[in-house]
Amino acid sequence: MLASLSPREIVSKLDEDIVGQYEAKRKVAIAMRNRYRRMKLSDELKHEVIPKNILMIGPTGVGKTEVARRMAKITGAPFTKVEATKYTEVGYVGRDVESMVRDLVETSVKMVKEELFKGVREEATKLANERLIKLLAPGRFKEPTFNNPFEMFSNMGKTEEPVEEVDDTVREKRRNIRQDLEDGRLEERVVEIEVEEKQMSMMMPGMDNGMGDMLQNMMPKKKRKKRLPVKHAREHLIREESEGLIDTDLVYDRAIELAETLGIIFIDEMDKIAMGSNSQAGVSREGVQRDILPIVEGSVVETKYGPVNTEHILFIGAGAFHVAKPSDLIPELQGRFPIRVELDKLKAEDFKRILTEPKHSLLKQYEALLETEGVTVSYTDEAIEALANIAYDVNSTTDDIGARRLHTIMETLLEELLFEADNMHGAHVEITEKYVNDKLDTIKSSKNLSQFIL
Repeated sequence: MLASLSPREIVSKLDEDIVGQYEAKRKVAIAMRNRYRRMKLSDELKHEVIPKNILMIGPTGVGKTEVARRMAKITGAPFTKVEATKYTEVGYVGRDVESMVRDLVETSVKMVKEELFKGVREEATKLANERLIKLLAPGRFKEPTFNNPFEMFSNMGKTEEPVEEVDDTVREKRRNIRQDLEDGRLEERVVEIEVEEKQMSMMMPGMDNGMGDMLQNMMPKKKRKKRLPVKHAREHLIREESEGLIDTDLVYDRAIELAETLGIIFIDEMDKIAMGSNSQAGVSREGVQRDILPIVEGSVVETKYGPVNTEHILFIGAGAFHVAKPSDLIPELQGRFPIRVELDKLKAEDFKRILTEPKHSLLKQYEALLETEGVTVSYTDEAIEALANIAYDVNSTTDDIGARRLHTIMETLLEELLFEADNMHGAHVEITEKYVNDKLDTIKSSKNLSQFIL
């Protein structure tokens, strides 16, 4: 995907979901395209070209994370987001700074698996259907028998699978079920399958991620029985069969390569570990920066899938930097984020565009939600203008939480409608400026109320 996208095309795709912030989009687009350009260099030069990490500066809710996350999705790059403050109390929950790399590799493994699953899906579906047929028309299971006591004792400790016996009646029943499955007549039939339980984390205070992973791998896999319709049970079985059809070593090798060459680690709240910040006393902010430094500089991190070199991973730091400044970071870390971009504070016009322009804008989301109840909603231009102005005013007079303010405002505006919608099938509601003012003016005009409600 990355090879086919120019920086201009990446920005254009980002514009579909994110309003404004052109400078930030442009910088991340160039950074991603440079990664593709690097891969085309000679091996000797390739190792010399390191990614130019980016530091995004701007208040919460202006799109810092969203720009990076959407860009990773567009280009097919593994992405993980962490908070720098997570590492402030070393050893408290066992999350050392290397865990951000392990998180990235986990994401990469999932991405590679999903890609390989597509190639074996047809075969996995056939195997899953065969298992469904046996579940819907089971034979008789016979426990293994032993000819003499010595044979019984020699097999102690070994797990022998019961032997299935299938007679003519069962064979005929399976033939009929196979035909019904192919024709889609059994999709709603309930069947009982075994599914693997999600294991609890083995992390304990003072334990690092590597030890936790090792202990978790030593624990036996637990399974439980679950009753599901055939159409859902099939997906579980397809996934199980797919796991057996792909080469695990190939998955891990590809995942590590993908993480090393295209991986993106987004480190949020960088300003909270800068020396000029007013974060809680007793936290060694400089110590955290020095822990993060070797990861960003380039080092080898051991993961359960193999060693990962962080030298060519793209790091994007972010923070509001209201109190602290980027220059309050230790010089070595500053030097590892050479590209700086300041994101714009949102204006009323930006809020209006956010409500209407993105492919899945907030207004379209609420329209779709209400449409499931048979209720249609439309908004006048004046109503949208009023919503944008209210969002801007509330952000200006209380805490500035950026575009997230719109979620609170929309929920408050449509609360009654969302509550009553199931009794309004076939109704059409037009949201006008008067409707907006009636619902929000009292709250907006009272500073105390707006602090708690909006």
